[in-house]
Amino acid sequence: MADEPRKIAFICSKGNLDMAYPALIMGWAALGNGVDVTIFFTFWGLDLINKARVDHLEIPPVANTSMKMSMMGIPGNLGIPNIMGVLPGMTAFATALMKKKMNELGVPPVREYIQMLADAGAKLYACKMTVDMMGLKKEDFLDGVQDIVTASDFIDMTEGAQIIFI
Repeated sequence: MADEPRKIAFICSKGNLDMAYPALIMGWAALGNGVDVTIFFTFWGLDLINKARVDHLEIPPVANTSMKMSMMGIPGNLGIPNIMGVLPGMTAFATALMKKKMNELGVPPVREYIQMLADAGAKLYACKMTVDMMGLKKEDFLDGVQDIVTASDFIDMTEGAQIIFI
């Protein structure tokens, strides 16, 4: 077993800005450690690879109970009460704060991260059922996306991999 390469596969099912980064960061770290990386984008996770959506990801504060403004540079240890999240402009405010903080830390934007992963050898796939359901085509996706595959194909391709669902 030690002779087989380590493999990890991520299933990205969320299209919010805060849900984009976990797989991208862990995938990049895995590639740096010589681990074979595959990422499968399904449902709203397709927004991460959709040319028309990738630069417009947001972080909605509604129902995001873990959202702490102190993590994004607002003094104190305050969360945003859920009722505040429905106010006009709160999603844009939270999104701007997160993008500012990520930029300060030198974290690449999602589009750039996807390209870095593809250039470094990560295999990126879109879910066929979701692509069909949303009326999308391969041309709608970033250049690093290798193909549109079924869930069954993904399972076959990632045999023996550690699978992480995000």
